[in-house]
Amino acid sequence: MGEALVEGAVAEFTAALVRWRGERALSKKQLAAVMGFDPSYVSHVEAGRHRPTEDFARRADTALDAGGELVALYRAFEKARASRQPPRQRNTEPVAPPTWRTAPGGLVVEREVAELSYVDGCYRVLVRRDLHNAGREAVTRFPVRVAVDRYPGEPERSNRHYRDHPLTLDELDLYARCGDEPMVWRAKQDRDTFKEIWLLFENDDTEFALDPGGRATIEYGYGVGEDKWGHWFQRAIRLPTAQLTVHIDLPAALRPVVWGVESSLSTEAGALRTPIHEVREGDRVRFTWETGEPALGARFRFEWRLREPAVPTQRGSRATRRPSELMRGAGILQRGAPMLERTARWFELPDQASLAQDVTSRLLDAVVRVKQVHQFHKGLGLAAPQLGIDWAAAVVCSPDVEDAPVVLLNPRIVGESVDRDEQFEGCMSFFDVRGLVSRPLIVEVEHETLTGDRTVSTFHNAAARLVAHEVDHLHGMVYPDRMPGDARLIPVEDYHDQGRPWQYDLPGE
Repeated sequence: MGEALVEGAVAEFTAALVRWRGERALSKKQLAAVMGFDPSYVSHVEAGRHRPTEDFARRADTALDAGGELVALYRAFEKARASRQPPRQRNTEPVAPPTWRTAPGGLVVEREVAELSYVDGCYRVLVRRDLHNAGREAVTRFPVRVAVDRYPGEPERSNRHYRDHPLTLDELDLYARCGDEPMVWRAKQDRDTFKEIWLLFENDDTEFALDPGGRATIEYGYGVGEDKWGHWFQRAIRLPTAQLTVHIDLPAALRPVVWGVESSLSTEAGALRTPIHEVREGDRVRFTWETGEPALGARFRFEWRLREPAVPTQRGSRATRRPSELMRGAGILQRGAPMLERTARWFELPDQASLAQDVTSRLLDAVVRVKQVHQFHKGLGLAAPQLGIDWAAAVVCSPDVEDAPVVLLNPRIVGESVDRDEQFEGCMSFFDVRGLVSRPLIVEVEHETLTGDRTVSTFHNAAARLVAHEVDHLHGMVYPDRMPGDARLIPVEDYHDQGRPWQYDLPGE
């Protein structure tokens, strides 16, 4: 009887794993790459030849955005397995370590700390990695990539710039060491905008290959002038990594604002899942971010804006970046992303209350970021799909800046007024244009609390328009879908009510 329970629990886990992988349209190989496992291991688990481990379940749940279902099914399997064993034998079965998909030589990064500092017109990068050779062969070299892009989002302009002013190896002033030993290096690829370099575990005096089972700390650094470095810094996960920490150190006098986005082989770019912490130290501001066990193939991109001297904003002046680029840099998905065309999943509340709280927190963090790069005189709303999050949650901030944001979970419009008006709307997912949209002046919205209770809230005028806009997002709609077929979007430069609140003739609450 006990064995049947275990087999049933395993079958439920593998069935859910296969179902989620199908919903996310991932092959076994793609899922394995995201999780950091060998593809054969995923195949064995799905076929029931290997029992799932807690680490496998947790990674699969995160990679597939399964909302905790796979972790819960693993716990049910563990409970069934424990119940079949005599008390004296419980918890004695050795757990096989996961099969990591490692680079040749079996390298694992136990910790990476990457720091970027801006001082006197130059960006300086310092990277420290704690390495473990988990393979069977000695490691004699380590790959490093240096890439620059002075004008992100403007590839033709950047290409012209680097054709005239190529990045050179000499100006990098690259140095590297392993422990106390300096490391020599050799260029693998030398292009105008990027360099691929081998750091060698040797120098003129000795060779110090990293033997199987061995551990070592390598450190390397380089510098690039601000004439060749854009306002971004990226870390790409090319080796299994247990811990990643990023520090960005900027002058306080420049009033820096830093935000970040992350992407992987299975998800589009979206807001960072963990917060960036800001600390002022004298005349510097230090931004710190970290994450544990990032997926192979993940990319974490940090961007910043220096608010002093101020960027001209008056009509007719040329801003350094388009509004849509600012929103993209703040982690907002742009129009054309498949996530914006899908109906978001509803939470199962209260069972998924912690997940709903996490999604809400990420939305509120994103609101702070976008407010730092743009002033929203008409109020603003943000839906979870705009951050690459496939859950039915949105927040709305009234034009009255003193009002707390309204949080909507699993919302649906259940009533609206006959009276309507037309106003120009914008959307952070394509912020370079505005469109004239008809909306009801009053909407009634049924939504859910964390405890699972349904409630109905009534919104008037500007708040009603903002709420209706965000509920549309949760159904895979954007505001041009509400416009007549012959209506046209206008460039934001030609929109004359920029910087003004919507005007209403009817009083609202």
